[in-house]
Amino acid sequence: MNSYFITGISTDVGKTLVAAAVTQALKADYWKPIQSGGIEHSDRMEVQRLISNNDTVFHKERYFLETPMSPHEAAAIDGITIELEEIKRPQTENNLVIEGAGGLLVPLNDKHTIIDLIQPTDKVILVSSGYLGSINHTLLSIEVLKSRGLSCAGIIYNQVELSGTIEVIEKMTGVPTIAHLSYIDSLNVDSVVVIAGMMREKLLAL
Repeated sequence: MNSYFITGISTDVGKTLVAAAVTQALKADYWKPIQSGGIEHSDRMEVQRLISNNDTVFHKERYFLETPMSPHEAAAIDGITIELEEIKRPQTENNLVIEGAGGLLVPLNDKHTIIDLIQPTDKVILVSSGYLGSINHTLLSIEVLKSRGLSCAGIIYNQVELSGTIEVIEKMTGVPTIAHLSYIDSLNVDSVVVIAGMMREKLLAL
């Protein structure tokens, strides 16, 4: 069983889309440990909507917070504290896709951030995008992983249109590109199946 941790260089870069595609490609289980906001339409619900295989099990979040903001502050609003030792991974014999919240240094409490949820055996997949500053944020994310003794297994780029962006990141980091996703007008089961098929071989090779 392999575990794949999906994290992003920032919020709203397409982590949930990528998590759905990776889950579909590997017929893996899916788990988002912490959900902030989206009680009526959570990321788990969105991934569930986009998955077409019958093997995936969707595991319940450990913390489901009402306010769509940084987990530490959303938890404070709910009158609780996120405790790292309370976040236990679901038991499964299947591959497991884990979706983080925001970027690697998003606070969970006064001491811990999202990166503290990553285990050394996880295959970390970084989701990057093409906004101004994304190169810097991508390089910083890879350096933060290195500083913790973790490695980035690969990068999935979402809507990168500026020429040279992907090339310079590859040259400076040596981290392989798993896929480059172009703009998608409507996100549905069919589009996720196409994306999953496009990246399946590279995911299996990680």
